[in-house]
Amino acid sequence: MADPGGGAVCSWNLHNHKKQSHSSQSRNCTKNGIVKEGQQNGKPHFYDKHIVESFEEAPLHAMVFTYMGYGIVTLFGYLRDFLRNWKIEKCNAATEREEQKDFVPLYQDFENFYTRNIYMRIRDNWNRPICSAPGPRFDVMERVSDDYNWMFRFTGRIIKDVINMGSYNFLGLADRYDESMKTIKDVLEVYGSGVASTRHEMGTLDKHKELEDLVAEFLNVEAAMVFGMGFATNSMNIPALVGKGCLILSDELNHTSLVLGARLSGATIRVFKHNNMQSLEKLLRDAVIYGQPRTRRAWKKILIMAEGIYSMEGSILHLPQIVALKKKYKAYLYIDEAHSIGAVGPTGRGVTEFFGIDPSDVDVLMGTFTKSFGASGGYIAGSKEIVDHLRVHSHSAAYATSMSPPIAEQIIRSMKLIMGLDGTTQGLRRLQQLAKNTRYFRQRLKEMGFIIYGNENSPIIPMLLYMPGKLAAFSRHMLEKKIGVVVVGFPATPLAEARARFCVSAAHTREMLDTVLEALDEMGDLLQLKYSRHRKSARPELYDETSFELDD
Repeated sequence: MADPGGGAVCSWNLHNHKKQSHSSQSRNCTKNGIVKEGQQNGKPHFYDKHIVESFEEAPLHAMVFTYMGYGIVTLFGYLRDFLRNWKIEKCNAATEREEQKDFVPLYQDFENFYTRNIYMRIRDNWNRPICSAPGPRFDVMERVSDDYNWMFRFTGRIIKDVINMGSYNFLGLADRYDESMKTIKDVLEVYGSGVASTRHEMGTLDKHKELEDLVAEFLNVEAAMVFGMGFATNSMNIPALVGKGCLILSDELNHTSLVLGARLSGATIRVFKHNNMQSLEKLLRDAVIYGQPRTRRAWKKILIMAEGIYSMEGSILHLPQIVALKKKYKAYLYIDEAHSIGAVGPTGRGVTEFFGIDPSDVDVLMGTFTKSFGASGGYIAGSKEIVDHLRVHSHSAAYATSMSPPIAEQIIRSMKLIMGLDGTTQGLRRLQQLAKNTRYFRQRLKEMGFIIYGNENSPIIPMLLYMPGKLAAFSRHMLEKKIGVVVVGFPATPLAEARARFCVSAAHTREMLDTVLEALDEMGDLLQLKYSRHRKSARPELYDETSFELDD
């Protein structure tokens, strides 16, 4: 794939494969409570931080009833499609016009089956309109449907002071206006609300340069570049880093933005099992030994792509082991820290700080400002060579409008608060409160008997519901109790692993969390959601398995 500058996409080289002077030092590497020796550049390497993650398996009866539920809904779906086809029941879904029946179909009827017959039954649990700032409490506009969720109408009633357990407002910085936001107001008065140009033309402001310098300082790297949209930071920049003749090794649970960027790049993509170092090493070894298909030439680049915190699982990247493999096989590493930057690590600097890894060991550090910083946009950071390459070849820099100046100022304000450059310890206190709230909420859910996924330090806490009917009932009942939750089902999760996803915030008080936990305890009994039997799942064993088959 050609880049916008007219040169080859693979025209640059990363240069941070450095010899480690301490590579001969031994430390303990612990995975899932099991001490295991790692290898780094052929020499023993150990890591002494426990990685405690929970992926308890569901009871057999829960899985049986989940699949039975989907089976029954599917049968009724076919019956209703039969009635719609014969005009007995009105079809509200998009259909082909009669005069275009001989054209190539615009709508794939079978592909929309799930949307028509399953999603529409519980559609009221998503896209609820919010009419306030996404603080620890928010206001929800009430809506009802008269045609089984095909159309909604607003009642005019506002549901006030709903406890917000769904927004990625980890540090509580996305809130109503106060005097600390005066600098944002000042920037709005000076610069206006938008830039109306791209970074390549007249859209690079001094505010952007100030922010980029601050991001580089925060991450302890040489340089950084910021973009106006977090999703596009991945999807529009990965094609500028790799292309045809390159190999991408992607975690199977990577975000859609990473998947889209990888596909747009034209590189060959191979998927490794989630956080599974044996699966990744097998792919790396095969890539080095066999090279490209047919020609057997060496790959131009091998790029490992992973996330800091996985938003649907709540698990944290096993960074020390991945860095060791990256160095051993001379590959490059791209980490998406959208959910981990500003949320983990003693000073909020993400998974590199959490594990005590030198940021220079990660070739490309990507993150977004949409979670912990209460703003929008994203960044890519690393060596000056990489960032300078992106300034020229990034599709986002060439074609997308630059970040709004008030947004840039909000990020600067938030980042200075986290770094303590505002002259207070408020940022550190928020980080400590987030960690405290996370551990408390996770521990209480476990004690109640719910199955929850993820790392004990992750502020994203998935709670398994399994059955689609319970998913809808749970969300509706919680809103009646003035608690806003996010529920997630297929295709965002595996078919039988529907869940509620809680996002803990530093702005949550202990009283708020106890109110939510009390409601969850009641819902757990009412809907029979306490599936946990406190036994180890087969799922974490994937991390240490040595024999497996990979899908083509």
